[in-house]
Amino acid sequence: MAPLVLAGCELAGKDVTGDALLTQRALARYLIERRAHYYFTVKGNQPALQRDIAVLFEPRAAADFVEVAPADHGRIETRRIWCSPALNAYLDFPHVGQVFLIERESIKKNTGKHSREIALGVTSRTPHQASPQRVLAVNRGHWSIESVHHLLDWNYDEDRSRIRTGFGPENMSRLRRFAVGILKSFQKAAQSIAEMMRTLCFRTRLVFDYLRMTKNSVPGARAT
Repeated sequence: MAPLVLAGCELAGKDVTGDALLTQRALARYLIERRAHYYFTVKGNQPALQRDIAVLFEPRAAADFVEVAPADHGRIETRRIWCSPALNAYLDFPHVGQVFLIERESIKKNTGKHSREIALGVTSRTPHQASPQRVLAVNRGHWSIESVHHLLDWNYDEDRSRIRTGFGPENMSRLRRFAVGILKSFQKAAQSIAEMMRTLCFRTRLVFDYLRMTKNSVPGARAT
């Protein structure tokens, strides 16, 4: 399946990220054969791999790198990462350069609600090729893209769109992303895109204010 998915792509030197569904030995070999590198999330569909990585990082010493994100959207996020090449010769997975564990801690500013999640992963990049800071940045980049896809599918039902001919799918996808970009620029803390969309459905005037489409558009309009 991998050759069909990535046919025509120039992969040499690229970092390819994937969620747990794509954490497959065949895909790992395919990427390395084409001189690319992988960063995969490890979950229950690879139980032995998941167990081995979890055991390695339990208990954990001080994190190899810590990143505190700006308090956007009303929450404070702290990300910690631990990396290790200790399992490279042991794991039944091709071309392992190091494994990693990422801990994400989030605190909502208005409620003080605390959440914590753990993510395990594996990459073909060695510690010499990718520092903990670099591994964390690549992982964050993957989920930033993933969150946009989730947003479009959840709010626009994009995956079930019946527009499939010519440039229709590409044009509609760009329009949806344009709309999401505008909504995010006016988004308030603790306010979801879905909530803003529901408000705009019944308050058409706000759409014109958001886009500055009339002479008397109200600056700083907000969907409340």
